[in-house]
Amino acid sequence: MNYKFDALKDDDSRDHNQKEENSTQKDGEKEKTEQDKSQSSSKRKAVVPGLAEHPLQYNYTFWYSRRTLGCPTSSQSYEQNIKQIGTFASVEQFWRFYSHMVRPRDLTGHSDFHLFTEGIKPMGEDDASKNGGKWIIRLRKGLASRCWENLILAMLGEQFMVGEEICGAVVSVHFQEDIISIWNKTASDQATTARIWDTLRRVLNLPPNTIMEYKTHTDSIKDNSSFRNTKITL
Repeated sequence: MNYKFDALKDDDSRDHNQKEENSTQKDGEKEKTEQDKSQSSSKRKAVVPGLAEHPLQYNYTFWYSRRTLGCPTSSQSYEQNIKQIGTFASVEQFWRFYSHMVRPRDLTGHSDFHLFTEGIKPMGEDDASKNGGKWIIRLRKGLASRCWENLILAMLGEQFMVGEEICGAVVSVHFQEDIISIWNKTASDQATTARIWDTLRRVLNLPPNTIMEYKTHTDSIKDNSSFRNTKITL
């Protein structure tokens, strides 16, 4: 929203006290305007389902990042590199975003799509996920788009049946392989991680001999990599 400010000129005939009063009034008006801007911004950021739309259990945010080969990655540089695409609260809003997004098979270089619960950044250091981890599946080229779509539709449809434990999902496109992962909040909760593993295997229709690895965010931070020391599995 644009705000129009009228230029105010001092009248030399007014005394010093009048100028101070005007100055105080202007400061008060400026502060009120800034508050209005902040409130307006907050209202714009609140995403809700539209009329007759089908609400999701949680709001979700799409993110995109692109990695530069040969450059060391720190949590600070990673956070600066990741860009928010948008947030949605309903099935219809999701499809409006998704239908205009490039599919993983068409991404170039080392690129990532992230879909996370609103308010959670796709970083292992985030307060919501720092005690958690992720299931990782390495894919041969050509499978990422189908697996990514099946994964995020299962997540939005609450098929994992683990409540608020799911943080989000990531697809990482590389030159020779692609990687998908799903993040959860509590790495020590073995029952929950096992349920996620079982659901993941089912929704992706993975062969029985598919190997999936679980890696805690603590280990990822130690390795300075989300996927280092994991194996190619599919």
